[in-house]
Amino acid sequence: MDLETENAIKKYFVEEKFKKDEFIIMEGKICGKVYFIKSGAIRRFCHEEGTEITKWVYTDNQFVTSLSSFFEQKPSFESFQACEETILYSLSYSDELILLEYPLFLKFHIKQLRLYLSKINEFHHVFRQMNAQEKYTYLLESFPQIILRSKMKHIASLIGVSQETLSRIRASIN
Repeated sequence: MDLETENAIKKYFVEEKFKKDEFIIMEGKICGKVYFIKSGAIRRFCHEEGTEITKWVYTDNQFVTSLSSFFEQKPSFESFQACEETILYSLSYSDELILLEYPLFLKFHIKQLRLYLSKINEFHHVFRQMNAQEKYTYLLESFPQIILRSKMKHIASLIGVSQETLSRIRASIN
């Protein structure tokens, strides 16, 4: 990366700190930022029939945003909440547009978006076909930080089972 692009990134990405349980992105509000997790964990969830459904848990060195809300500047259908004290680097929508004028940032940005979309597509294809025990084992092997840093009720919600069923799955694996 050239010095000019590096300096622009340092200028426009802002460090923010969130306490445990603090909301980063709220359902029904327009998401004005994309975030990079320096340290911490963030749960993405939505409400379905009055119940919170965990969609994913993000941890260190991952980008986080409500994709449709951020890119289309429309209200988010999901919320993002810190699972623990979390330090993020944020980039506002307007500052992202400025950084996209830098060819090296644009190239990086496109590469990251393509990778992210590919991984999301692959994950949903594979995860949807698994039963609950396979999902838990997959998370344990591929994303152990989620298992280590999330509440049991959030893991159960993510794999689509009750906490009691998750306890039985954990016991059968150990």
